[in-house]
Amino acid sequence: MAERSTAAVDVADTSGEEPLTAKAGEVTDDGAKAEKVSSRDEDAARTDETRAADEAQPPDLHSGHKLARRYRLEECVTRLDGFSSWRAVDEKLRRAVGVHILPADHPRARPVLSAARSSALLGDPRFVQVLDAVEENDLVYVVHEWLPDATELTTHLANGPLEPHEAYQLVSQVSQAMAAAHREGLAHLRITPSSVLRTESGQYRIRGLAVMAALRGITCEHPQRTDTEAIGALLYAALTQRWPYENDAHGLTGLPKGVGLIAPDQVRAGVHRGLSELAMRALINDGATASRQEQPCTTPEELSKAVAAMPRIRPPETAFSTPPPYQRTGYQQGSYRQAASHNAPAGRPTQAIATPPPPLQSRTGRALKWSVSALLIAALGLGSWQLADTLLKREKDQDDPGNSQPQGGTEKKKPSAPLAIQSATEFSPLASAFSGNEASNATDGKPSTAWVTGRFQGWPNFGNLPARKDGSGIVIDLGSAKDVSGVEVSMYRPGQTAEVLAAAPSASSPAALSDFSRRLSKPTKAGEKLTVKLDKAVKTRYVLIHITELPSDGDDWFRGGISEIKVTG
Repeated sequence: MAERSTAAVDVADTSGEEPLTAKAGEVTDDGAKAEKVSSRDEDAARTDETRAADEAQPPDLHSGHKLARRYRLEECVTRLDGFSSWRAVDEKLRRAVGVHILPADHPRARPVLSAARSSALLGDPRFVQVLDAVEENDLVYVVHEWLPDATELTTHLANGPLEPHEAYQLVSQVSQAMAAAHREGLAHLRITPSSVLRTESGQYRIRGLAVMAALRGITCEHPQRTDTEAIGALLYAALTQRWPYENDAHGLTGLPKGVGLIAPDQVRAGVHRGLSELAMRALINDGATASRQEQPCTTPEELSKAVAAMPRIRPPETAFSTPPPYQRTGYQQGSYRQAASHNAPAGRPTQAIATPPPPLQSRTGRALKWSVSALLIAALGLGSWQLADTLLKREKDQDDPGNSQPQGGTEKKKPSAPLAIQSATEFSPLASAFSGNEASNATDGKPSTAWVTGRFQGWPNFGNLPARKDGSGIVIDLGSAKDVSGVEVSMYRPGQTAEVLAAAPSASSPAALSDFSRRLSKPTKAGEKLTVKLDKAVKTRYVLIHITELPSDGDDWFRGGISEIKVTG
């Protein structure tokens, strides 16, 4: 356990997250002194490295700066320890990418280049792919995929624990991916809820393989054990919505202090027993679990095999997924529910076979049948004649040129059709725009591009800043006043609170929230899409998709955006 504690120190960084902690085993006085000296030397080395990293500050990069005349920087996501991470656009391939940048003389520049190139050679689709690793103009930068349709595990856990099947998929996919990486000699060393992404198809992808550890100067003597414990922590959090250590981390509450590590099924009722034991086997590396005496999992390969050995966990059944079995009634079965016979043995129900009513056998009965048949034939003939007469009159009325009004006096409703959008602008009435030049991404017909807000800390209502009290969004210009009957918005990520407003038909260049006086929908927390259908069309030229609250972006940060907007009339 002392070995695991050392790994925890290695994983710690200056990002504000607490390191993993555990009780160290007993050591002799000489061993304790040696451990303190080693720890002091290690801290001194890290201090020197941190000082060197601070001195090697990157050049003054800003939004709009281009790397290799190709990668246009859009928004700085992280700035730490002398490196910065950006969301950017690959103008050559017209796609969003992520970029890590640090000076060429940074003490971690060479390890980062080496890690990025090794990760790129793996080519495993379960990892966010490294697209480029370059040293140019005194800069080292690593370009990687940007997945607009993926959501961090942090966001999913903020909404509650995962279902057993989803937690099973998480640990299965992540452990298999890391087992494959370790077979190629690659480790992650910083697997956290924010480094695991879930796509819309349900696939989990891991970002930052080898690169994130190199960027933050993380090293470890036992990388397989460190990554296995990290996967166990993910599974624990997925089952309980708690972080399996005493300190709070990644937006999750830690365990009560002084009680040690508690099994997930003891923290929360209804946790799957097999998954609970699996999490403990990955987290406890000095012995077996108390319930089944299973061996601990110390490598991703062992954890992957343990997952495969579990009974398959089925996905939850959705409502009306299978129709109820068809059951015949007593009449269709040829029997009626009757009282038990008096002659039947006590306590043993009997089922009497029903006899259909006897047919009419008498002469009177035959006469009655013929009379009823004749009446039915006469009624059918009369009804057919009246129907034909009605149809002839209606056809005559339609052929009459003086009859311009359709039958019933109501006009047939025209089907809705998409309206052409002349332009799209960012709505930021009280502050500078986040990325005004990207507003057109919301109307270019490409779901892979999007307009994205900045990141705000602490509050979903744009950081509770006075300059952002009116929210943000996109203003659509239809070119002229038109009848709008519907709006469909594809959100950058689910969980945004938004509404749709319209300006008066005579409005010209509306800029303030008060200019959009006509409400087309109430504020609602949208999912992947926000759809508005109006019973009566509204004439307007300008439509505002107004965002008032943002979803979590991990670690008490919030961010939103819009991928695509369609207006129908």
